[in-house]
Amino acid sequence: MDMALPVVNATAAALARVSAAFNAPFARAVVFGVHIDGHLVVEGLLITVIVFQLSRKSYKPPKKPLTEKEIDELCDEWEPEPLCPPIKEGGRIDTPMLESDEGVQWAVQNGLHLSRSTVVYFKHNDMASLASTLEKLTRGNKRAEKIRRYIVVESIYQNSGQIAPLDEIVKLKEKYRFRVILEESHSFGVLGKSGRGLAEHYGVPIEKIDIITAGMGNALATDGGFCTGSVRVVDHQRLSSAGYVFSASLPPYLATAAVSAVNYLEENPSVLTNLRSNIAALHKELSDTPGLEISSHILSPIVFLKLKKLTGSPATDLDLLETIAERVLKEDSVFIVTSKKSNLDRCRLPLGIRLFVSAGHTESDISMLSSSLKRVSASVLSDYL
Repeated sequence: MDMALPVVNATAAALARVSAAFNAPFARAVVFGVHIDGHLVVEGLLITVIVFQLSRKSYKPPKKPLTEKEIDELCDEWEPEPLCPPIKEGGRIDTPMLESDEGVQWAVQNGLHLSRSTVVYFKHNDMASLASTLEKLTRGNKRAEKIRRYIVVESIYQNSGQIAPLDEIVKLKEKYRFRVILEESHSFGVLGKSGRGLAEHYGVPIEKIDIITAGMGNALATDGGFCTGSVRVVDHQRLSSAGYVFSASLPPYLATAAVSAVNYLEENPSVLTNLRSNIAALHKELSDTPGLEISSHILSPIVFLKLKKLTGSPATDLDLLETIAERVLKEDSVFIVTSKKSNLDRCRLPLGIRLFVSAGHTESDISMLSSSLKRVSASVLSDYL
């Protein structure tokens, strides 16, 4: 109101001046008995202008098609308006940061890629490399605490048979304020006093592991998988996972088979004892295999044998290993596999022969495998011994 009052007063004063200017010439003018003053003249002029504007025809540009040159010029000059305003510094959402071991299997690599996160790899099972990388990522980062940051590791690496040092990883996680995603497909039902996995094996409280994932096709002998963690993580997974969104949840019979396998494992702890005995026996039998050496952990059910002397060509190494696998299968009906990788696989760990040990194997099974593998390896790798 305070600002409008001066404007009104100024307008009134201006009209008064205009009226006074017209009042002087028409001070004594009378037309048809009507006294003519300045106000009447001004109002008449305004009405004339209004009628003139209303009676004018609107301008219509000629309907002439644009030339190709004019179209190109208009396209070059056109600047589309943004659909959303620019994001301010305080409202920017950084992409999650995933710190992963370079030896993770292809399924984990694919998950890292599909997450659309910033992925940084550290050397395989090298805690010094992990600490150095975490230090570089967090140094001078003012938004470090707001970024979703995870360390992604496998409990037992499928590509090497090594076990992740979870106790050291948890210390680094707490120091640099990262979270941990632990893939336990090959350790669930294997490691720990009761087979609960890597956390039980190292005595690390399960609360310190933020997310645990595992496939149920190994120790549980069924299909599907699970992802678990805190109540907050579980609630988020229930509403956001593919099983809920796309109605592709685990069939009841597979879930029942998994529950039965867990119950059997709890009721028969001797299964774990048999498994560890078989692993130790196989390590002992294969310790002097010609041309091959065991590089996996003594508790890993994945017994990994790599060439003692590399040829310098991954293709040649793979040919030698596949020749051994084919001859063992053909001559003794023992099925073993090589760690063959696709061109998309980022893992650059040495190739080798991968053996999977179970609690159901007998001493004769282990003995037959060992003797067959030793004989064939000595024959195939005779030039590399």
